[in-house]
Amino acid sequence: MGTKLKGRPKLTDGKRSKKIDVRFTEKEYAVLLELEKQLGISKTDLIRLRVLHQSQNVLVNAKEMISLLDGIGAELGRSGNNINQLARYANILNKQSLLSPVVADRFNFLFTTYLDEQKALEAALRKIIRLLGT
Repeated sequence: MGTKLKGRPKLTDGKRSKKIDVRFTEKEYAVLLELEKQLGISKTDLIRLRVLHQSQNVLVNAKEMISLLDGIGAELGRSGNNINQLARYANILNKQSLLSPVVADRFNFLFTTYLDEQKALEAALRKIIRLLGT
Protein backbone atom coordinates (compact mmCIF):
# COMPACT_ATOMS: atom_id res chain seq x y z
CA MET A 1 0.00 0.00 0.00
CA GLY A 2 3.01 2.24 -0.06
CA THR A 3 2.71 3.01 -3.81
CA LYS A 4 0.78 6.11 -4.70
CA LEU A 5 -1.15 6.29 -8.00
CA LYS A 6 0.01 9.16 -10.16
CA GLY A 7 -2.62 9.10 -12.93
CA ARG A 8 -1.98 8.91 -16.63
CA PRO A 9 1.69 8.76 -17.64
CA LYS A 10 3.11 11.99 -19.03
CA LEU A 11 3.18 12.22 -22.83
CA THR A 12 6.65 12.43 -24.29
CA ASP A 13 5.74 12.28 -27.96
CA GLY A 14 2.83 14.15 -29.54
CA LYS A 15 2.24 16.45 -26.59
CA ARG A 16 0.68 19.73 -27.64
CA SER A 17 2.65 22.31 -25.71
CA LYS A 18 2.61 25.25 -28.13
CA LYS A 19 -0.29 27.68 -28.30
CA ILE A 20 -1.22 30.25 -30.92
CA ASP A 21 -3.63 33.07 -30.17
CA VAL A 22 -5.75 34.10 -33.13
CA ARG A 23 -8.08 37.07 -33.41
CA PHE A 24 -11.10 37.05 -35.72
CA THR A 25 -13.54 39.69 -36.82
CA GLU A 26 -17.15 39.11 -35.84
CA LYS A 27 -17.90 38.00 -39.40
CA GLU A 28 -14.95 35.57 -39.53
CA TYR A 29 -15.87 34.13 -36.14
CA ALA A 30 -19.48 33.64 -37.26
CA VAL A 31 -18.19 31.71 -40.29
CA LEU A 32 -16.00 29.61 -38.00
CA LEU A 33 -18.96 28.85 -35.70
CA GLU A 34 -21.11 27.90 -38.69
CA LEU A 35 -18.41 25.54 -40.01
CA GLU A 36 -18.07 24.03 -36.54
CA LYS A 37 -21.80 23.37 -36.43
CA GLN A 38 -22.06 22.04 -39.99
CA LEU A 39 -18.99 19.79 -39.88
CA GLY A 40 -19.52 18.65 -36.30
CA ILE A 41 -15.95 19.26 -35.10
CA SER A 42 -14.54 21.72 -32.57
CA LYS A 43 -13.09 25.07 -33.60
CA THR A 44 -9.62 23.93 -32.51
CA ASP A 45 -9.80 20.72 -34.52
CA LEU A 46 -11.25 22.58 -37.49
CA ILE A 47 -8.37 25.06 -37.55
CA ARG A 48 -5.77 22.33 -36.91
CA LEU A 49 -7.16 20.15 -39.72
CA ARG A 50 -7.44 23.05 -42.12
CA VAL A 51 -3.99 24.48 -41.50
CA LEU A 52 -1.90 21.35 -41.01
CA HIS A 53 -3.59 18.47 -42.77
CA GLN A 54 -5.88 19.86 -45.43
CA SER A 55 -4.08 22.93 -46.62
CA GLN A 56 -4.35 21.64 -50.19
CA ASN A 57 -7.89 20.31 -49.78
CA VAL A 58 -11.16 22.17 -49.53
CA LEU A 59 -13.58 21.60 -46.67
CA VAL A 60 -17.02 20.75 -47.99
CA ASN A 61 -20.41 21.48 -46.53
CA ALA A 62 -21.90 17.98 -46.72
CA LYS A 63 -25.54 19.13 -46.55
CA GLU A 64 -25.08 21.57 -49.41
CA MET A 65 -23.14 19.02 -51.48
CA ILE A 66 -25.85 16.38 -51.03
CA SER A 67 -28.50 18.94 -51.94
CA LEU A 68 -26.65 19.92 -55.12
CA LEU A 69 -26.03 16.30 -56.11
CA ASP A 70 -29.70 15.56 -55.47
CA GLY A 71 -30.61 18.44 -57.79
CA ILE A 72 -28.37 17.02 -60.51
CA GLY A 73 -30.00 13.60 -60.10
CA ALA A 74 -33.47 15.14 -60.36
CA GLU A 75 -32.47 17.03 -63.51
CA LEU A 76 -31.13 13.81 -65.05
CA GLY A 77 -34.46 12.16 -64.27
CA ARG A 78 -36.38 14.97 -65.95
CA SER A 79 -34.21 14.84 -69.06
CA GLY A 80 -34.68 11.06 -69.21
CA ASN A 81 -38.44 11.60 -69.01
CA ASN A 82 -38.29 14.09 -71.88
CA ILE A 83 -36.27 11.67 -74.01
CA ASN A 84 -38.78 8.89 -73.35
CA GLN A 85 -41.66 11.16 -74.37
CA LEU A 86 -39.86 12.15 -77.58
CA ALA A 87 -39.05 8.52 -78.41
CA ARG A 88 -42.66 7.49 -77.78
CA TYR A 89 -43.95 10.29 -80.02
CA ALA A 90 -41.39 9.36 -82.70
CA ASN A 91 -42.56 5.74 -82.60
CA ILE A 92 -46.19 6.83 -83.01
CA LEU A 93 -45.24 8.99 -86.01
CA ASN A 94 -43.13 6.18 -87.45
CA LYS A 95 -46.07 3.73 -87.27
CA GLN A 96 -48.18 6.27 -89.16
CA SER A 97 -45.35 6.78 -91.70
CA LEU A 98 -45.20 10.49 -90.77
CA LEU A 99 -41.72 10.52 -89.23
CA SER A 100 -39.24 12.50 -91.28
CA PRO A 101 -35.83 10.81 -91.71
CA VAL A 102 -34.18 14.18 -91.00
CA VAL A 103 -35.95 14.40 -87.63
CA ALA A 104 -35.03 10.79 -86.80
CA ASP A 105 -31.37 11.38 -87.69
CA ARG A 106 -31.30 14.59 -85.64
CA PHE A 107 -32.89 12.80 -82.66
CA ASN A 108 -30.34 9.98 -82.88
CA PHE A 109 -27.47 12.48 -83.04
CA LEU A 110 -28.77 14.44 -80.03
CA PHE A 111 -29.45 11.25 -78.09
CA THR A 112 -25.89 10.03 -78.71
CA THR A 113 -24.55 13.40 -77.55
CA TYR A 114 -26.76 13.18 -74.44
CA LEU A 115 -25.43 9.70 -73.62
CA ASP A 116 -21.82 10.91 -73.96
CA GLU A 117 -22.53 13.88 -71.68
CA GLN A 118 -24.25 11.62 -69.16
CA LYS A 119 -21.24 9.28 -69.06
CA ALA A 120 -18.92 12.25 -68.48
CA LEU A 121 -21.20 13.54 -65.71
CA GLU A 122 -21.30 10.12 -64.05
CA ALA A 123 -17.49 9.94 -64.12
CA ALA A 124 -17.25 13.43 -62.59
CA LEU A 125 -19.76 12.53 -59.88
CA ARG A 126 -17.86 9.35 -59.02
CA LYS A 127 -14.67 11.41 -58.74
CA ILE A 128 -16.41 13.92 -56.44
CA ILE A 129 -17.75 11.12 -54.25
CA ARG A 130 -14.29 9.53 -54.03
CA LEU A 131 -12.76 12.88 -53.05
CA LEU A 132 -15.45 13.43 -50.43
CA GLY A 133 -14.66 10.05 -48.89
CA THR A 134 -11.03 10.96 -48.21
